[in-house]
Amino acid sequence: MAKLSSRKDTKNLYFDFTFQGKRCRENTNLSDTKVNRRRLQKKLDQINAELLTGQFDYLNHFPNSKVAQKLLLDEQKLSGTTTKKTPSFEDFLDEWFEESILKWRPSHLKNMKSMKNKYYLPTFKGKKIDSITRADLLKFRTSLAKEPGRNGRLTLSNNRINKIMDPLRRVFEEAADRHDFNTPFIRIKPLKIEKTDVNPFSLEEVNKIIANVREDYSRYYLIRFLTGMRTGEIDGLKWKYVDFNNRMIKVRETIVAGECDYTKNDFSQREITMSQPVYDALKLQEQVSSSLSDYVFCTLSGQPIEHNNVTKRVWYPLLKRLGLEKRRPYQSRHTAATLWLASGESPEWIAKQMGHSNTQMLFQVYSRFVPNLTRNDGSAFENLLKKNFPGANHD
Repeated sequence: MAKLSSRKDTKNLYFDFTFQGKRCRENTNLSDTKVNRRRLQKKLDQINAELLTGQFDYLNHFPNSKVAQKLLLDEQKLSGTTTKKTPSFEDFLDEWFEESILKWRPSHLKNMKSMKNKYYLPTFKGKKIDSITRADLLKFRTSLAKEPGRNGRLTLSNNRINKIMDPLRRVFEEAADRHDFNTPFIRIKPLKIEKTDVNPFSLEEVNKIIANVREDYSRYYLIRFLTGMRTGEIDGLKWKYVDFNNRMIKVRETIVAGECDYTKNDFSQREITMSQPVYDALKLQEQVSSSLSDYVFCTLSGQPIEHNNVTKRVWYPLLKRLGLEKRRPYQSRHTAATLWLASGESPEWIAKQMGHSNTQMLFQVYSRFVPNLTRNDGSAFENLLKKNFPGANHD
């Protein structure tokens, strides 16, 4: 049975009882007076009643008791239900960030920090990471679809939403593995992305653009159209990577958000063969900017050009003035690929010029443009059969 006793040293009251064969003492921090004993009598009666019926809840009566917590832990160990201490979402996210920083490029780190502060933390901060459910994640994805998009879009594109959700998926997969719970990313598939339309310029349109663009950008766009370089690659091109002796452009760096970085991937590290027009354009550009900057194309102060600014001030106004369909500057890369294919260059050679690991993407993306440009729509095969296959001539 439980009773109230008084400590000899402090004269404070404490509960004295036996539970699970162990003598337990719980201090009250109340002095031993008649008033305090009356105040504690109701609690004492309740403890005795629960001890008699076997329903005593130690933590309910003494939530801060170390003895109660130890008894509960021992009980959980015996039953195999030990309580797991999982971190909060923000604590694990910080841990995951620290571990990932070494493998991230500066531009990717900047993007990840932006998503963390703009999307992840406002939604999930303060929650235990193992308490977040599949329904929570679906609700979060739905909320992203209501966010304003880039470049005047009313909402975020499916592609952008997928890029926000993918790191989150990896965070939960890692957390689930470390803290032994099931990831809530169950049956949450990426949103369907509409296939980007490849809409290259014809050779006639290329000539029209080069002939009418501002003189200080004519060589810039000519090289874009005839090398297939990505925007960041040509904007970040430095003179040290221009090899006139071997007529090669060495793609070694790209510029993202005003900072030089490693190329998109290892295959993007490549050498592009200079055609004669490209060689001549670079020779002229050398006279203009080689003494001004390390960059081939630069501002008057020697800084690399800012592609968003150039696109808005030069590219789109030019297309409008020429009556050409509005297309992103990236279509210049597609143009180079289709012109190479149309001229009969080896697909393997073209893939290397483009920075592709193999020819698969080349055939998937560009092959449908070859008949339109070469006017070879199967007639060459028909002519071969007529000349060499008996019975093929039906004229």
